[in-house]
Amino acid sequence: MSRFRVLFKSTAVRLSALYILLFALCAATLVFYVTAMSERLLTGQIRDAVQQEVNQVKRAYDVGGLNLLLRTMERRARQPGANLYVIASPSGDILAGNVASVQPGVLGESGWTELPFIYERYTDSGTDPERRHLAIANIFLLDNGLRILIGRDLGEPERFRVLVRQALMLALAIMGLGALVIWFGIGRNALKRIDRMTEASRKIMAGDLSQRLPAGGSGDEFDRMSASLNAMLERIEKLNEGLRQVSDNIAHDLKTPLTRLRNKAADALDNADSEGRRVALEGIIGESDQLIRTFNALLMISRVEAGSVAAEMTGVDLSTIVADTAELYEPVAEEAGLALTTDIEPDVEVQGNRELIGQAIFNLIDNAVKYASGCPGKQAVVLKLSRTPGAVHLAVADHGPGIPAHQRTEVIKRFFRLDESRSKPGTGLGLALVEAVMELHGGRLELSDTDPTSPDARGLTVTMIFPTQEQ
Repeated sequence: MSRFRVLFKSTAVRLSALYILLFALCAATLVFYVTAMSERLLTGQIRDAVQQEVNQVKRAYDVGGLNLLLRTMERRARQPGANLYVIASPSGDILAGNVASVQPGVLGESGWTELPFIYERYTDSGTDPERRHLAIANIFLLDNGLRILIGRDLGEPERFRVLVRQALMLALAIMGLGALVIWFGIGRNALKRIDRMTEASRKIMAGDLSQRLPAGGSGDEFDRMSASLNAMLERIEKLNEGLRQVSDNIAHDLKTPLTRLRNKAADALDNADSEGRRVALEGIIGESDQLIRTFNALLMISRVEAGSVAAEMTGVDLSTIVADTAELYEPVAEEAGLALTTDIEPDVEVQGNRELIGQAIFNLIDNAVKYASGCPGKQAVVLKLSRTPGAVHLAVADHGPGIPAHQRTEVIKRFFRLDESRSKPGTGLGLALVEAVMELHGGRLELSDTDPTSPDARGLTVTMIFPTQEQ
């Protein structure tokens, strides 16, 4: 019984019940309308037939007088399915005809009877429960004062009306029963799908973020809702995983600089020489600046991943951003002994955040210069901006040691650094920030070898792929 209560509380079932109720009201209205129109049509046909009889009887009276009128009415009264024929005195008493009696007051009128009247046939017995019949009639007066009633029994249209109404009601009852069964089946099916979604939701609320809402594959509203919620759950799971990684990495990777900071502070405290103390304090400031940069990078990544800058998206000229960033970083590359070259396609625009895109490009150039300097490969860092159908590619290529293919998915994680790069300054957050920026812009990040044939300086090409409105 509780399952039925839950079933009737569901929106789909309530809407279906409302639909059935409205359908029943419309169907009932249709039944009464059809039967009324059918009855009106038959009544009109009866009136036309009676009027033709009246015209023929009047014509017989005009031609042959009362004798021809009587013979005509007698002949017509004996035919199967005959009309009602009555000759009455001026006072309303029945003198002749095929009707035993009529409702009082009917023969005192002339013209069409306003309402159907009751009459009795000669064949009706006193115990017959259906001895009273309804009819309509046209009454006219002769020159000698006699009243002539010519009418038609309404049993046929009444039976037709009842038959039509019964047929329609039976059809609607069958349709209603079928709709009820279908409604119940749909409601149960919807309830089962909601139960499965509820069960998955309980597991998710219990902490299992790997659970996903089930989809039936039909592409209906439930599937679209499941797809949206699953995308949201995937995003939440990724953010939680990122938070867990950050917590672990902070505990491990920041322990070393904090230890160095503490040791330098202790050295500064123990050092009596002012010059040595000044050097120790400068080292403390340098370590503090590095920690501040690390936390700023973490805050920037968190802000980007949370989507808090999504509302700042505008159309930006990517060609100008790349050119300005390259010009700004060119002296740093020259100081490291590298040539920074560009191949920029003009007038390339994307929808994005200018500040974040600039920061991402800066991080890629900084990594390229840092890891390519002093390597035996070509002493060049190349920026290439190109447009392809449906996408914009921005590649930063160096000829440094490169990154093995099996570790490329790891280097974009926060604080992850290759063993050979731990001697170089950095926080391990550069590529993580670039990855977060590309996700925010609906793009992706690709890592590949710059020169796969080189054994020592394969290099690394990092490509930022932006979607365009043409896609």
